[in-house]
Amino acid sequence: MDGVARQQLYYSVEQVADLLGLHVRTVRGYVREGRLKAALVGRQYRITHEDLEAFTGLPAHAPARAARPARHTEVSGIVQIDAIGPGSVDRLTNLLMAAVAGRHGDDRLRVESVHDRERATLKIIVLGGLDATAELLRLVDSVIEDLE
Repeated sequence: MDGVARQQLYYSVEQVADLLGLHVRTVRGYVREGRLKAALVGRQYRITHEDLEAFTGLPAHAPARAARPARHTEVSGIVQIDAIGPGSVDRLTNLLMAAVAGRHGDDRLRVESVHDRERATLKIIVLGGLDATAELLRLVDSVIEDLE
């Protein structure tokens, strides 16, 4: 083999079950019956790549390595608006809730608001993906300009 040692792949019973779409007990039964060749290593069966190919009659694909989770970015922020009255708070929070409810797609967005009447402040808490949060913050900015 051109001087390169071939690495032998071994599969666990669980991996073979996943590859073939079978229950683990079914694969163990095939091993016990001798239909699927396997070696007992410690207390676990191991099936070689070649034996799996011979059993299925098809080339076996290596089990997928543990999939790396998809990268997810999220932002959390608090927008504080001072000197805002109850009417403006209602208009702004209703608009924000409608904007969040009308979103479609995978970019989750969560919005909470807290109004302190005594101090005439509104805090808007935003949690979501970068793009969705940026859109929402632009909306807040444009609405606040109209409230002044």
